[in-house]
Amino acid sequence: MSDKLTIRNINAVFNSELLFPTLTRYNRLESRPRTDNFQRAMRAEVRDALWMLCKQWQMGEFLGDDAGSPVAAKIHVEGQRITKYQPVGGSARAFDNDTPLEAIVERRDISWAIGGVPVSLDLRLQMGRRWLKLMPAGAGDKFKAQYPILQPDSTNKDQAAICAHAEVWQQFQAVAGRAMDGATLYLYLKADPGHLASDSIATLTAAEKLAADTEGPKFVAWFEKLYLQPQAEQGDAWQPSRLEYQFSCSVPDGGDGDKVLAAEEYYQGRLDWYNFDWDTSRTGLDVGDQQTPPQPVEKKYTTQSFIPTPVRFNGMPDTRWWAFEDGKTNFGDIKPGTTDLAKLLLIEFGLVYANDWFILPYTVPSGSVLNIKGLSVTNTFGERFWIEAAGSGSDQAWQRWAMYSLNIKGQADEPADLTLLVLPTVPKIQESPPLEQIAFIRDETANMVWGIENTIPMASGWTRAGNIAAAEYHQQLQMLHDQAVIGPAPVPIEWKAAFRYELMTTVPENWIPFVPQHIPGDNRQIQLRRAAMPRLLNNDPEPNYERVRPRTVMLRQGLDAKQPFFIYEEEVPRSGMHVSQTFQRTRWNNGQVFIWIGAQKATGRGEGHSGLAYDQIVSTGSKDS
Repeated sequence: MSDKLTIRNINAVFNSELLFPTLTRYNRLESRPRTDNFQRAMRAEVRDALWMLCKQWQMGEFLGDDAGSPVAAKIHVEGQRITKYQPVGGSARAFDNDTPLEAIVERRDISWAIGGVPVSLDLRLQMGRRWLKLMPAGAGDKFKAQYPILQPDSTNKDQAAICAHAEVWQQFQAVAGRAMDGATLYLYLKADPGHLASDSIATLTAAEKLAADTEGPKFVAWFEKLYLQPQAEQGDAWQPSRLEYQFSCSVPDGGDGDKVLAAEEYYQGRLDWYNFDWDTSRTGLDVGDQQTPPQPVEKKYTTQSFIPTPVRFNGMPDTRWWAFEDGKTNFGDIKPGTTDLAKLLLIEFGLVYANDWFILPYTVPSGSVLNIKGLSVTNTFGERFWIEAAGSGSDQAWQRWAMYSLNIKGQADEPADLTLLVLPTVPKIQESPPLEQIAFIRDETANMVWGIENTIPMASGWTRAGNIAAAEYHQQLQMLHDQAVIGPAPVPIEWKAAFRYELMTTVPENWIPFVPQHIPGDNRQIQLRRAAMPRLLNNDPEPNYERVRPRTVMLRQGLDAKQPFFIYEEEVPRSGMHVSQTFQRTRWNNGQVFIWIGAQKATGRGEGHSGLAYDQIVSTGSKDS
């Protein structure tokens, strides 16, 4: 260092005027081991025992109690099996545990015809092929002649739904006269128990007639087993005016009556315990005249012993200090929303209470309603505790908080319902593309609701976009109308004025209107009634304004019987809704396959506008305009 910056006498500098700047330097403080053995240095030894005791007190390690771990447990359960099932508007029957509950509730009839036009050619061919396999070799041609697939007539207006679509027409032409219509035979056998398959076929031999009459009931049973459909005498759980399923189940209450589980709004396609509520206003399901009244059934109690097993999952807190958990479960990456209460509880369980939980496996038969009366636990100190569910007392009704429990209709100040409902449902169902799909939207401009047929079933069994199918059908009717016109074509109108009056505009034929109508006896409440738009054809000198009818099964409710179709107004919110029908397929626990047609409902995408308007002044396109 230079002599000019060297301070020889520090006292003289402090006592005199400062002439030089002060420079401060820092050196890193680090350990300098005297040996190359780092084992002791890595131990992080603490030599102050009092400091360690203080840290233990600070971390709450002295707050533990003398609680032992459970080593044995017994559970006491009261249970009953579901005994009856009843769709709303139908009759009650015995509950079937051999069939998935979704299939029992959702199944709908296979519609064979819409306005006299076959809907599903593929099913008819499948049934005909099955019947021909059951018949002797010589009888096949005789049944083909008796139950043929007819050639479509393009000049027949009633068959316009087939001839309007080229692909459908081609499929009918390909099998006409070559295949058998098995559905016609099936419907004939179902119409009257006295009908035989050999009726109306006089050319059958004695052996062929015997074979046909023997295989007829088997043929009907085969189809009804292949495609599950509701029985006519039991009714259908689907409520067209609500566009949802409604049904009830019952379990014996140990006395002369039953406890009723009511499902009033099922439309999600996934049936579980949360679709049910206890209906205390009913003491049982309505039974028909031919059914016996409910018999008293004693309550069944079961006691079972267990060895409790600690809960283990990836990422759970480790019980030892200074031990790091694995990173297979990243709790920090969970982003629950403000309404994800169940997810928040799961996070709290995983981070706080995970080490305090034990598993007691208990197998519950499907189709059961259980109540856990209590749990006896023995710990490592030999102490026994009787544990009951929280909120089981009526004194806690006003401040009770519970999750995953059944509601009691119309009653709030009751003890918590501790019922465990295990339904015979399946975890997964295969679903086909929609057979038909309808979008209900509100049109505030036209002051009505529209049922838009987005997917329409074709006569071949396939589907087509609703707007394309409607345009092709209208074009076919227009062609038939033009061919039927006798005489010269109408002379185009020569407009002399610049503007003309238009009574109303039109909408695509797949838009079916629903107009508000007052409920009888009420001046304020309204329902939505299915209406119809007039079909306007060009070059029609004397229009009769034929009405446009829906082509989907769900919108044709009651149409063939000339009955009105109503939908409750509250079922179509401002957001609208989508309703669809699909084929459902699943496999039950015994390996049996079930196939049925089910309906679902989902929230729409908001309001819409059809473009329908009245009393319009439009330009004529005249040269004088």
